[in-house]
Amino acid sequence: MNIAIIGTGYVGLVTGACFAQAGFNVTCLDKDLHKIALLRQGRMPFHEPGLEALIAEGQASGRLSFQSTLEPDLSLEQAEAIFLAVGTPTGPDGRAALADLLECAGLLARTLTHGTVIVIKSTVPVGTCEQVRSTLETQSPFIPPPRFTVASNPEFLAEGRAIEDFRHPGRIVIGCDDAQACRVLRTLYAPFDPDGSRTLVMDVRSAEFAKYACNAALAARISMINELACIAGQLAVDMRTVCKVLTSDPRIGRHYLKPGAGYGGSCLPKDLRALIAMAQDHGEPAYLLHSVETVNTGQCERLLDTLRACMAYDFKGRCVALWGLTFKADTDDMREAPSLALAHGLLEAGARVQAYDPVAGQSAQALLADPMFEPCADAYRACEGADVLVVMTDWEEFRRADFARVAERLSLSLVFDCRQIYEAASLARHGLRHLEIGQRPPAAASRPFIDALQSAI
Repeated sequence: MNIAIIGTGYVGLVTGACFAQAGFNVTCLDKDLHKIALLRQGRMPFHEPGLEALIAEGQASGRLSFQSTLEPDLSLEQAEAIFLAVGTPTGPDGRAALADLLECAGLLARTLTHGTVIVIKSTVPVGTCEQVRSTLETQSPFIPPPRFTVASNPEFLAEGRAIEDFRHPGRIVIGCDDAQACRVLRTLYAPFDPDGSRTLVMDVRSAEFAKYACNAALAARISMINELACIAGQLAVDMRTVCKVLTSDPRIGRHYLKPGAGYGGSCLPKDLRALIAMAQDHGEPAYLLHSVETVNTGQCERLLDTLRACMAYDFKGRCVALWGLTFKADTDDMREAPSLALAHGLLEAGARVQAYDPVAGQSAQALLADPMFEPCADAYRACEGADVLVVMTDWEEFRRADFARVAERLSLSLVFDCRQIYEAASLARHGLRHLEIGQRPPAAASRPFIDALQSAI
């Protein structure tokens, strides 16, 4: 089977590389000529574990190729299924911006002379498939226009483990109103779901909504545990032990129940905003969704408040070491990363920031163009001359850190662990104090401690 995929972001490339490995002939297309040139040279435009090797394998086998949409060849005309995996970023009004997707639909309408299955892989508002179908039918110059079937096939790939998620999916959602198109998609996904038990077939609009529902539920879970942790801290409650109680309840489960810096990345923030906009367009107030977003937005200010207390309420002349800039480990994605929001807040308050990230340190320089911000070459250099260390991303190398070296470098001997990857007792052996989300900082708990901090400073 021949497949075309328009869009070479992480969804398009992972989808294409995995389909090629499964034996299909795949052409990935993009209007970004620079990106296409990179991919043809075997170079990756972003960091995703295992993807570079998988793409090299696909190119070597002849089953995976890259083409510019500005110079369309026979790949679109020969495709039995065309996936649209272009970005749908947040517009100025919070709604998903569909300009790139509809541009692709117009290209297909003008190019294709044969009927085929158009599969929307992008995360799109309910009703978008109908809009794409209308574009295909009205903009086609052929009379009668080819018969197009538009299906929804939302992605559920987590950055950092996208290949594993594609190969071993928890669910495959197919929104389709045409039996033949449904058979095509089942054939494509058969290598990844041989018995069909994880494939969920439904109407198009429900499939479009499913991705938003999943991300909204996940965002709500993250904001809920963060809010509980903050309340627990005010009551002198050990939130780690409370989380053990929560995870033992099968109705609640164990995933995403670690208080942290809040969610970020390319999906949850924009999808929650788009869902809120959809709700408002149809007269639904979406009270809970608004609250979820409010809690997450306020999480950065909570981090800043905690650090203010640790610095005796004055950031002037102070230095904060940040470990981790990406919104999660195993990716170079810094879109809406909590670490960037925290860094901006620290810089505005007059602090210096020394940051280290295994893959995104230099990229952050453009996002934080401030003379008080320094990207560092290694984790321990970031701690040189710093007052406190804040761990914002749970990269594996941070779990194996040499805290004797850290203790030598931090003037206030304090580690703010925003990912719950350390034990207080382990850090205490090196003379380091351990602080987590929701805990009262020692400076906020007692006046003598603030006086001691001020004396040390």
